[in-house]
Amino acid sequence: MLTEKMQSALNDQINMEFASAHIYLGMEAYFESIDLPGAASWMRAQFQEEEIHAFKLFDYVHERDGDVELAAIEAPAMSYDSPLAAFEAALGHERKVSASIHGLVDLAIAEKDHPTQSFLKWFVDEQVEEEATASAIVKQLKLVGNQGHSLFMVDRELGQRTPPAPAGEDTAE
Repeated sequence: MLTEKMQSALNDQINMEFASAHIYLGMEAYFESIDLPGAASWMRAQFQEEEIHAFKLFDYVHERDGDVELAAIEAPAMSYDSPLAAFEAALGHERKVSASIHGLVDLAIAEKDHPTQSFLKWFVDEQVEEEATASAIVKQLKLVGNQGHSLFMVDRELGQRTPPAPAGEDTAE
Protein backbone atom coordinates (compact mmCIF):
# COMPACT_ATOMS: atom_id res chain seq x y z
CA MET A 1 0.00 0.00 0.00
CA LEU A 2 1.20 3.49 -0.81
CA THR A 3 1.71 6.11 1.86
CA GLU A 4 -0.35 9.28 1.46
CA LYS A 5 2.77 11.25 0.52
CA MET A 6 3.78 8.72 -2.12
CA GLN A 7 0.28 8.48 -3.55
CA SER A 8 0.01 12.25 -3.77
CA ALA A 9 3.39 12.55 -5.47
CA LEU A 10 2.56 9.79 -7.94
CA ASN A 11 -0.72 11.53 -8.74
CA ASP A 12 1.20 14.73 -9.39
CA GLN A 13 3.41 12.80 -11.80
CA ILE A 14 0.42 11.22 -13.54
CA ASN A 15 -0.97 14.69 -14.13
CA MET A 16 2.43 15.96 -15.29
CA GLU A 17 2.65 13.13 -17.84
CA PHE A 18 -0.84 13.85 -19.19
CA ALA A 19 0.05 17.55 -19.35
CA SER A 20 3.26 16.60 -21.19
CA ALA A 21 1.20 14.75 -23.77
CA HIS A 22 -0.91 17.88 -24.20
CA ILE A 23 2.21 20.02 -24.64
CA TYR A 24 3.47 17.74 -27.41
CA LEU A 25 0.08 17.82 -29.10
CA GLY A 26 0.33 21.62 -29.16
CA MET A 27 3.79 21.29 -30.69
CA GLU A 28 2.42 18.92 -33.30
CA ALA A 29 -0.19 21.52 -34.25
CA TYR A 30 2.55 24.15 -34.55
CA PHE A 31 4.65 21.98 -36.86
CA GLU A 32 1.61 21.16 -39.00
CA SER A 33 0.90 24.89 -39.29
CA ILE A 34 4.38 25.58 -40.70
CA ASP A 35 4.33 22.59 -43.06
CA LEU A 36 6.90 20.43 -41.30
CA PRO A 37 5.05 17.08 -41.30
CA GLY A 38 8.06 15.07 -40.10
CA ALA A 39 8.41 17.16 -36.95
CA ALA A 40 4.62 17.03 -36.50
CA SER A 41 4.73 13.24 -36.75
CA TRP A 42 7.62 13.13 -34.26
CA MET A 43 5.56 15.20 -31.82
CA ARG A 44 2.52 12.92 -32.30
CA ALA A 45 4.70 9.93 -31.38
CA GLN A 46 5.97 11.86 -28.36
CA PHE A 47 2.36 12.67 -27.38
CA GLN A 48 1.55 8.95 -27.51
CA GLU A 49 4.64 8.07 -25.51
CA GLU A 50 3.73 10.53 -22.75
CA GLU A 51 0.26 9.01 -22.53
CA ILE A 52 1.87 5.58 -22.10
CA HIS A 53 4.01 6.99 -19.28
CA ALA A 54 0.92 8.44 -17.59
CA PHE A 55 -0.93 5.14 -17.81
CA LYS A 56 2.04 3.17 -16.43
CA LEU A 57 1.86 5.39 -13.34
CA PHE A 58 -1.96 5.30 -13.31
CA ASP A 59 -1.97 1.50 -13.33
CA TYR A 60 0.80 1.30 -10.73
CA VAL A 61 -1.14 3.47 -8.27
CA HIS A 62 -4.11 1.14 -8.64
CA GLU A 63 -1.92 -1.96 -8.30
CA ARG A 64 -0.76 -0.59 -4.96
CA ASP A 65 -4.38 -0.03 -3.82
CA GLY A 66 -4.08 3.70 -4.25
CA ASP A 67 -6.50 6.25 -5.67
CA VAL A 68 -5.80 8.22 -8.82
CA GLU A 69 -6.72 11.90 -8.79
CA LEU A 70 -6.77 13.72 -12.11
CA ALA A 71 -6.39 17.48 -12.42
CA ALA A 72 -7.25 19.96 -15.14
CA ILE A 73 -4.71 20.32 -17.93
CA GLU A 74 -3.54 23.79 -18.91
CA ALA A 75 -3.76 24.80 -22.57
CA PRO A 76 -0.38 24.28 -24.28
CA ALA A 77 1.55 26.76 -26.39
CA MET A 78 0.47 26.50 -30.01
CA SER A 79 3.16 28.58 -31.67
CA TYR A 80 6.90 29.10 -31.37
CA ASP A 81 9.42 31.51 -32.86
CA SER A 82 11.06 28.69 -34.82
CA PRO A 83 11.37 24.91 -35.02
CA LEU A 84 14.49 25.26 -32.86
CA ALA A 85 12.53 27.15 -30.21
CA ALA A 86 9.92 24.39 -30.13
CA PHE A 87 12.52 21.66 -29.62
CA GLU A 88 14.35 23.77 -27.03
CA ALA A 89 11.03 24.00 -25.18
CA ALA A 90 10.65 20.22 -25.48
CA LEU A 91 14.15 19.69 -24.08
CA GLY A 92 13.47 22.09 -21.20
CA HIS A 93 10.24 20.27 -20.46
CA GLU A 94 11.95 16.87 -20.45
CA ARG A 95 14.50 18.20 -17.98
CA LYS A 96 11.63 19.34 -15.75
CA VAL A 97 10.05 15.88 -15.97
CA SER A 98 13.40 14.28 -15.12
CA ALA A 99 13.70 16.44 -12.01
CA SER A 100 10.19 15.43 -10.98
CA ILE A 101 10.98 11.72 -11.45
CA HIS A 102 14.17 12.14 -9.41
CA GLY A 103 12.08 13.73 -6.67
CA LEU A 104 9.78 10.70 -6.72
CA VAL A 105 12.76 8.38 -6.31
CA ASP A 106 14.03 10.48 -3.41
CA LEU A 107 10.60 10.30 -1.77
CA ALA A 108 10.36 6.53 -2.33
CA ILE A 109 13.76 6.16 -0.63
CA ALA A 110 12.69 8.38 2.29
CA GLU A 111 9.40 6.48 2.63
CA LYS A 112 11.27 3.13 2.43
CA ASP A 113 8.92 2.22 -0.41
CA HIS A 114 11.04 -0.38 -2.18
CA PRO A 115 8.40 -1.42 -4.74
CA THR A 116 8.03 2.19 -5.91
CA GLN A 117 11.80 2.64 -6.02
CA SER A 118 12.04 -0.41 -8.27
CA PHE A 119 9.10 0.72 -10.43
CA LEU A 120 10.60 4.19 -10.94
CA LYS A 121 13.91 2.88 -12.28
CA TRP A 122 12.26 2.48 -15.71
CA PHE A 123 11.26 6.15 -15.65
CA VAL A 124 14.75 7.30 -14.62
CA ASP A 125 16.25 5.38 -17.54
CA GLU A 126 13.53 6.60 -19.92
CA GLN A 127 14.22 10.22 -19.04
CA VAL A 128 17.91 9.83 -19.88
CA GLU A 129 16.80 8.72 -23.36
CA GLU A 130 14.17 11.49 -23.63
CA GLU A 131 16.68 14.22 -22.80
CA ALA A 132 19.38 12.80 -25.08
CA THR A 133 16.99 12.57 -28.02
CA ALA A 134 15.65 16.10 -27.60
CA SER A 135 19.16 17.45 -27.09
CA ALA A 136 20.41 15.80 -30.30
CA ILE A 137 17.56 17.36 -32.28
CA VAL A 138 18.26 20.79 -30.78
CA LYS A 139 21.91 20.43 -31.81
CA GLN A 140 20.92 19.46 -35.36
CA LEU A 141 18.54 22.40 -35.66
CA LYS A 142 21.23 24.77 -34.39
CA LEU A 143 23.55 23.47 -37.09
CA VAL A 144 21.06 23.91 -39.94
CA GLY A 145 19.44 27.14 -38.77
CA ASN A 146 16.57 28.23 -40.98
CA GLN A 147 18.13 26.98 -44.21
CA GLY A 148 15.22 25.50 -46.14
CA HIS A 149 16.96 22.50 -47.69
CA SER A 150 18.72 21.50 -44.47
CA LEU A 151 15.57 21.99 -42.42
CA PHE A 152 13.71 19.82 -44.92
CA MET A 153 16.29 17.05 -44.42
CA VAL A 154 15.98 17.20 -40.61
CA ASP A 155 12.18 17.16 -40.99
CA ARG A 156 12.37 14.03 -43.15
CA GLU A 157 14.56 12.34 -40.55
CA LEU A 158 12.16 13.27 -37.74
CA GLY A 159 9.30 11.78 -39.73
CA GLN A 160 11.02 8.37 -39.65
CA ARG A 161 10.26 7.92 -35.95
CA THR A 162 7.92 5.03 -35.35
CA PRO A 163 5.06 5.49 -32.90
CA PRO A 164 5.35 3.62 -29.60
CA ALA A 165 3.32 0.48 -28.95
CA PRO A 166 -0.01 1.30 -27.30
CA ALA A 167 -0.18 1.02 -23.51
CA GLY A 168 -0.34 -2.60 -22.44
CA GLU A 169 1.31 -3.87 -25.65
CA ASP A 170 4.90 -3.03 -24.74
CA THR A 171 6.60 -6.39 -24.38
CA ALA A 172 10.05 -4.94 -23.63
CA GLU A 173 9.15 -4.48 -19.98
